[in-house]
Amino acid sequence: MKKILKWTGIVILFIISGLSLTVMGRQHLKYDAPYPNIKASIDTATIAKGRHIVLGPGHCVDCHSTIKNVDSLLQLGQEPLLSGGYKFDLPFGTFYTRNLTPDKETGIGSLTDGEIARVLRYSVKKNGESVLPFMPFQNMSDEDLTAVISYLRSLKPIENKVPDHQYNVLGRIIKAFLIKPMNPTEPLQTAVKADTTARYGKHLVMAVANCNECHTKRNEIGAYIGKPLAGGTVFEEEGKPTLITPNLTPHPSGRIYGWNQETFIQRFRLGKLIPYSHMPWESYGRMTDDELKAIYNYLKTLEPVDTYEKK
Repeated sequence: MKKILKWTGIVILFIISGLSLTVMGRQHLKYDAPYPNIKASIDTATIAKGRHIVLGPGHCVDCHSTIKNVDSLLQLGQEPLLSGGYKFDLPFGTFYTRNLTPDKETGIGSLTDGEIARVLRYSVKKNGESVLPFMPFQNMSDEDLTAVISYLRSLKPIENKVPDHQYNVLGRIIKAFLIKPMNPTEPLQTAVKADTTARYGKHLVMAVANCNECHTKRNEIGAYIGKPLAGGTVFEEEGKPTLITPNLTPHPSGRIYGWNQETFIQRFRLGKLIPYSHMPWESYGRMTDDELKAIYNYLKTLEPVDTYEKK
């Protein structure tokens, strides 16, 4: 019996050691991805468009700035600092948002336009490693990418060395086997005409504002398992009530069923009504009426899904 236990222990130790070595060896996997043909512009209209995306529907400012009351800053005529450093304590580690200012040492100043565009479109960094899947902008049009990068290039360089991500044991396992580049899921577009049509609304919802990321139910590893924009994502935080993203489809059980266009727009102008809501209401509130009309028109084209149907 002792021999059996001894050899069982040796086998288990061998398996654990092998797994540990495998996980360690996969911490810096390299991936290949194309460099989008994107060139930053000094055109003021292009920069203004990028600013609107970053501070508005793209809500980059919500994570890449440690200042939360951005509207007050903008009202004073000041620009929010996109110097990163916002901390996320997650079950698989502690993570910090990157410095997006053109500082050469601590920001994006040493990166080419193509390298920045590759991160956004293919999730691959300059060194070939994959970034965490927190920036789902793979389907952005070339025009949008150009505008965003042009705006970031126009910012004042801020020296702010952000701490490295700190993966725990679970995080290192996830990084070794699950974190991979995210590629575009639709044919790439040079530009999408900005108007109030459902077509443009779809582009905003799925590629820029990324409503799909929270309003479509996903499993524990992030794969979509629910009907598009039918809600169901659960947000649980210690000490706070559980929140579940609402159904945005045009079914009677949906949150916006019965809302007209004016009601939909007005809701965004009201801002965050639930203090612990994860939705970036402040950024979304900076969208134009036409953008919100387009989103409303797109949501009305979705397949109606019953929130309460049995799964």
